[in-house]
Amino acid sequence: MWNIPNQLTLLRIGMIPVFVVLYYLPWGWSHVASATIFGLAALTDWVDGYLARKMSLETPFGAFLDPVADKLIVVVALIMLLQANPTIWFALPTVVIIGREVVISALREWMAERALREEVAVSILGKVKTWLQMAAIIFLLLAGKDSGIFQYIGYLGLYASAGIALWSMVVYFKQAWPEMTGADKSESD
Repeated sequence: MWNIPNQLTLLRIGMIPVFVVLYYLPWGWSHVASATIFGLAALTDWVDGYLARKMSLETPFGAFLDPVADKLIVVVALIMLLQANPTIWFALPTVVIIGREVVISALREWMAERALREEVAVSILGKVKTWLQMAAIIFLLLAGKDSGIFQYIGYLGLYASAGIALWSMVVYFKQAWPEMTGADKSESD
């Protein structure tokens, strides 16, 4: 259970308070420091998954904790950025992304209770969404209070990841729909 991938996942969770403190420091470089910590946390997401697969170190604990760590740091960052950008244009993709995570987590739990968790397993679409939102957040953090190219790229990435979040949610619900409605799978195709 305490293998390197799981330790990296725990490190990612441990980086959250450091990220928050750095973000709120009243120093001119705090946005760069918080973006760096967030970027390192995002990198550990890739590294822990790669090592777990490459070295056959996948564990039930890691399978549970890895997506939790991703969601925690992304939600914390989005809430902090929303506080700094209290506009409808920032709130909309933030609500979509966070809302989708809550809904899909509930859907996966519900499907798992029916021994059908694999029907809504993480897809490549979900991974693309995660990486796109992490990249968008890094750009938004780097932008700080400036409204330059980093903020523009961050907003584009945030809206794209919100779009992919909605798309992937539809895909997951389509996979779960026969179970939710009691319909035969062949009827839903």
